Amino acid sequence: MDIILRATAMFVLLYLLIRLLGKRELAQMTPFELVLMVVMGDLIQQGVTHNDFSLTGGLLAIGTFAFWALVLSWTTYLFPKAQNILEGSPRVIVRDGVIIEENLRRDRLTRDEILSEMRLAGIGRLGDVEWAILEPQGKISFIARGREPSPQQDAVDPT
Repeated sequence: MDIILRATAMFVLLYLLIRLLGKRELAQMTPFELVLMVVMGDLIQQGVTHNDFSLTGGLLAIGTFAFWALVLSWTTYLFPKAQNILEGSPRVIVRDGVIIEENLRRDRLTRDEILSEMRLAGIGRLGDVEWAILEPQGKISFIARGREPSPQQDAVDPT
């Protein structure tokens, strides 16, 4: 039972930490940050299992993490309003070729990061961007000016 409580506490701590890091940081981890995450994983394992290196202890810790991940997944599926709280919501960062500075500050993005992502998306000028949206997963979606929407995009969302 002790392992389950520690695993639950670590799950909550990790979840809050990842939410506080912000959308963009998770999408573009540096090699150092990747190593840091691996080291944190080892530290978490030590904190959760303590001195219990048995198969049962490991299975309890992994099962607890999997249980809470499924609970969050089902919560966002069954209660769409909870999705904004648990996963975040998309944020417009460029509208009609103009960067929305307030939204950049909220997500700690720089103009150079947006321009770089824009070039990677095949858009050469900021004026060619009708919309740029920072998605909850940290990716930036660009909608260029003058593109005709596909029939699927014209469909009305029933929700």
